[in-house]
Amino acid sequence: MKIDLEECVRCGTCSGVCPQNAIILTEFEVLVTERCNDCGICEKVCPLGAIEVP
Repeated sequence: MKIDLEECVRCGTCSGVCPQNAIILTEFEVLVTERCNDCGICEKVCPLGAIEVP
């Protein structure tokens, strides 16, 4: 999974829907942990299209 940090506004939508709890938002960054299995749910719900799943 790839997050475009210039587009991302850290709204939390992706972390809220992640079934693996693999996305962690902080004030300054978005962390994707090794629990990510590239399911693509976050990409579908991102309101700004800032996430790309291969």
